[in-house]
Amino acid sequence: MNRPAPVEISYENMRLLITHNPTNATLNKFTEELKKYGVTTLVRVCDATYDKAPVEKEGIHVLDWPFDDGAPPPNQIVEDWLNLLKTKFREEPGCCVAVHCVAGLGRAPVLVALALIECGMKYEDAVQFIRQKRRGAFNSKQLLYLEKYRPKMRLRFRDTNGHCCVQ
Repeated sequence: MNRPAPVEISYENMRLLITHNPTNATLNKFTEELKKYGVTTLVRVCDATYDKAPVEKEGIHVLDWPFDDGAPPPNQIVEDWLNLLKTKFREEPGCCVAVHCVAGLGRAPVLVALALIECGMKYEDAVQFIRQKRRGAFNSKQLLYLEKYRPKMRLRFRDTNGHCCVQ
């Protein structure tokens, strides 16, 4: 199966990497790729198909938050995702958080879109921003979810210069 290359989505003070699901056979190359982007945390939103121990041995924390393919994320995963980003980007400025599903076209881009929306981007702009780098991202159910999503601006605040950024 031909998988799209990982893409970095940078916005404000956030660096997010959308990638696909590696196999145990491609895990070394996958881990090297993550390190190249400076990834410190990897969120796996599909069922585990590879051993995360070699990734964690390289200093990359792997979180398992699976949810159904083609579906929007459950509320608890949205909360956990936004809390993770708030903490990571505050404690490790410039770090990169990676997220992957199977092909990196549905579940992972939805979480990245939610982060952009929580930073104040309109959902249409977030979708377009991601699709410019990740063609084919989002299905119609996911787009409807993003359209109806009401942000609480959890990743937004004004610093002393009046700029918006992740807390």
